[in-house]
Amino acid sequence: MDIWIKAAQFILSLSLLVILHEFGHFIPAKLFKTRVEKFYLFFNPWFSLFKKKIGDTEWGIGWLPLGGFVKISGMVDESMDKEQLAQPAQPWEFRSKPAWQRLIIMLGGVFVNVVVGFVIYIGVVLYFGEDRINPNDLKDGMAVHPILSKYGLNSGDVIIALDDKKVNNITEINIELFLRGKRKITVKHKNGKIENIILPNEIDRYIFENSAFNSFSIRQESTTIKGFAALNKLELKKKSIKTGDLLLSINDHKLTDTNDIRALITSKKPISIQWLNGNDTLKDIVPSQNIQALKKVFPLVLNNLKVNDKIIAVNNVDIKYYDELYNYLYNNRGGKINVKIQRGDQILFQDLDVTKEATLGYIKDTIGFIDKNAVKHYNFSFGESINVGVHKAYNSLHDYIVQMKYIFTSKGASSLGGFASMGNMFSSTWDWEDFWLKTAWISLALAFMNLLPIPALDGGHVVFLLYEMITGKEAPQKVLEIAQYVGIVLLLSLMLYANGNDVYRIFFK
Repeated sequence: MDIWIKAAQFILSLSLLVILHEFGHFIPAKLFKTRVEKFYLFFNPWFSLFKKKIGDTEWGIGWLPLGGFVKISGMVDESMDKEQLAQPAQPWEFRSKPAWQRLIIMLGGVFVNVVVGFVIYIGVVLYFGEDRINPNDLKDGMAVHPILSKYGLNSGDVIIALDDKKVNNITEINIELFLRGKRKITVKHKNGKIENIILPNEIDRYIFENSAFNSFSIRQESTTIKGFAALNKLELKKKSIKTGDLLLSINDHKLTDTNDIRALITSKKPISIQWLNGNDTLKDIVPSQNIQALKKVFPLVLNNLKVNDKIIAVNNVDIKYYDELYNYLYNNRGGKINVKIQRGDQILFQDLDVTKEATLGYIKDTIGFIDKNAVKHYNFSFGESINVGVHKAYNSLHDYIVQMKYIFTSKGASSLGGFASMGNMFSSTWDWEDFWLKTAWISLALAFMNLLPIPALDGGHVVFLLYEMITGKEAPQKVLEIAQYVGIVLLLSLMLYANGNDVYRIFFK
């Protein structure tokens, strides 16, 4: 069910933004008395789901949900209507208008996306307010990713200032380091000592390459085992077990320890298996010929663990928080650790295998963080909401632009995603605050992407218009047509690559 909720939110968000974007072109076109022949949500190759002619404009809904378009008379666009362009220019056509009017028409969509993004952020702040976590209210410090220990930053520390500016909300720390160039950290260590640490300029790339985006977070007392997780993917007849899915039962027998999984792997008969994917409980049959493949899905069955086991020490060092356990897992990837387990009234010691991904093959019970009183909710007046919302919108746009540099790395290119990735951004439950925040972010992202100087995008048209305004000469019609073809090929190639990454992750990871 959660996949449909995510899909519904994504389609609704995209539809709203596409319609508003196209109105950004439509309204100035009509103001300058330029004929708009079509206004479509989604594309309509061969046929339309709905269409109705009102005045000079055909309004419709296409069947291919890749965006939308307005077809403006006398303009070289994705329709490539060469027959119309071969006729003498008419006064109502785009090509007959002054360059400055054409520029406004082309920038209208981007302008609307920017305005919509800013307005939504302001509205969300005004209506929902904001939760903030002041680091000075954290009694037990912060969880710090182990890759930062080389710089003298460890779990239990508290970041109180960045570049000498006081930190009022710790949720911003990761972004400030990763995308906004902050390098001077004022840290209060567990022993109370305050120290200034200068991180290297390349710390952002170091964080990116180690996938440590959440370098600083709230500490959680989550060392209790909730259940056993799939560490690899397995395709079954009807469904698939995905990495991270929680295994629930075998042949309707509820799983409580790894002995149950061991019995599953040694079975020679088809078995029924039930698992949890997000909020959805799934069930399927594992044929006898696929049972051995389960060893790759659950390779840690030799770790004798049970549901509700609590890990209270690692290598003879007592632990309380999950980040303490994770530090040992991360530093012993592919090796072993000795753990002290509390199992009911029993205390056990075991050597456990650690995966290369720094896991033990179980899903932790998320109890929550200890410093709940550090979270404070703020409501804002209308004037304050404008200030806070504009600040959030500006940072979102800035952060999106800055992170584009990572696309040109091998890791960044492989992590590029298409529609499935965008859909997964949304919550698996319908959350209006989350929905509007994601919609605002997508709106600003669309504004930037559309402004890129790629033929077939608004930015490509703007480049030719600026050339015309500077030189006083229009670009030749043939050049515009070739550029449009090139742009379409580039965009389709990028779309195929990004969505291909999604397909690969769904079926092969």
